[in-house]
Amino acid sequence: MAPVKVLIIGGGCAGWIPAVYLQAALDGNGQRCVDIGVIESPDGPQSGKGEATLPDIRRLLDVIGLSEIDFLERVDGTFKQAIKHVNWVHGHGDYYFHTLDRSRMQPIDALGMHWLMSDQSIPFAETISTQPIICELGLAPLPLGGQGQGVLRSLSYAYHVNARKFADVLREIAVSMGVSHHLDDVADVELADNGDVAAIQTRNGKRLDADLFVDCTGQDALLIGERLGVEWVDFSNWLLCDRAITIDVPYDHYYPGNVRPYTTTTALSSGWAWDIPLQTHRSLGYVNSGAFIDEEDATDELRVFEGPHAESLEMRTHHFNAGYRAKPWVRNCVSMGHAAAYIEPLESTDLYLVSQAAEMLAEYFPYRDDLAPFAYRYNRILANRYYEILDFVNMHYCLTRRADTEFWREVRKPEHVNDRLQAKLDFWKVKVPSMSDFVDQKFPAQRETALPDGNLPGDHRAPVDTAALFGIDNYEAVLYGMGFLEQECDLWFGKKRPKTRIPKQIVENLRRAPDALPPHAVWLQQAVGMPEYPVSPGARP
Repeated sequence: MAPVKVLIIGGGCAGWIPAVYLQAALDGNGQRCVDIGVIESPDGPQSGKGEATLPDIRRLLDVIGLSEIDFLERVDGTFKQAIKHVNWVHGHGDYYFHTLDRSRMQPIDALGMHWLMSDQSIPFAETISTQPIICELGLAPLPLGGQGQGVLRSLSYAYHVNARKFADVLREIAVSMGVSHHLDDVADVELADNGDVAAIQTRNGKRLDADLFVDCTGQDALLIGERLGVEWVDFSNWLLCDRAITIDVPYDHYYPGNVRPYTTTTALSSGWAWDIPLQTHRSLGYVNSGAFIDEEDATDELRVFEGPHAESLEMRTHHFNAGYRAKPWVRNCVSMGHAAAYIEPLESTDLYLVSQAAEMLAEYFPYRDDLAPFAYRYNRILANRYYEILDFVNMHYCLTRRADTEFWREVRKPEHVNDRLQAKLDFWKVKVPSMSDFVDQKFPAQRETALPDGNLPGDHRAPVDTAALFGIDNYEAVLYGMGFLEQECDLWFGKKRPKTRIPKQIVENLRRAPDALPPHAVWLQQAVGMPEYPVSPGARP
């Protein structure tokens, strides 16, 4: 059987993750099942925007055979143990942690209920995890040597990466595995008589044909959107931000004295700013709404937020439209990355969505001509995932109590809360959230037969059974961090309640942590060679 020809259009992480994953997953045991090529523009982005990841990225590293140390060295990487959300509740310096690690009671985990029934004098996150305090102490999640934690059980963590450097590493690995690399621009997309994509015409005069095309051309969506005309499902009614202004702050320009082992998101006047620490610099971005602040004022606000040392640094503006492609797989074209969906990076789902799409394509890979059954199920699973992420990100806005600017007054309005999320919140005002509540995020697949182009005769948004990304642990972190159910707890349990207690095991682990875990920057300096920077005068910790 001849190898299936796959052409991926677009580079960056969105293009090279599927390239390397498909090559590793499908070409094995001495058999050449796929012939993969990537066409990448020579004018791609040169800046190294910071990206925060989820723990699933470690599976990708295992698949492609990249060790943790090599990975961190080559992508300017640091550890991420949590997201610290600042100024989201009242906007007066309040904060809460959404950690990646959680302790559990056995045989029934009732830590959430215990906290609700207490006086809530200690933040919820500190009663279920060691990570809020470990993060505030600036400690790494691993001891030096990476041989386990000895007195502490292993903590769950993810990474911060320089997206451009990560793409460079993926490209190098993919090419070494046999993936073809075409450095060229798309001039035209040629369609076959039956409506399939037939070939790509490049600016340098090449004609590149394939059996399967993967559109990773970002929001331009040159194949799936521009040429095939697949509808974009708009999320902007629930996610009002449509612009990001980014800045890199090199440590040799300004080093704050530490490398935080977590992502920070800080709510500003018309959106929020991320702060992602890398080994050589901090990557900041202000996600904001053009309907509430103009670009110049948003740029000024980000400079003031960062401080005087940001005055001389370059700002870059990126526009986006929140939503997803109604059918990310149509005929012989599959879209990934921002060509398929864009949901705010508030909970670090960008690279996760690309990795999941690549995994699913490998599992549903069409070795034969009949692509429709694969496209049908692929589309429904991803529709479920997009709406699940929408629910979770939307919740950060609708639970705020801020009313200090027009933006924050607007996002709280009922018309900006999507129906699925509202149903959850209404139910949780009757009973507290529990694990079983998340079964209803997954609906049975309908039994219609897919049409030849992979379209659905019914509602393309109907989700199908698939494992949830955000479950009870994630929802409890945000709900209780933002003060959800405060009034209900007074009614249910009375206003005079027992003092909040931290489980003994968490207290004991925190006692041991400073001796077991080095500072994050020290771990990076000794394990992967991060330079030592002098602390800048007047630096903020």
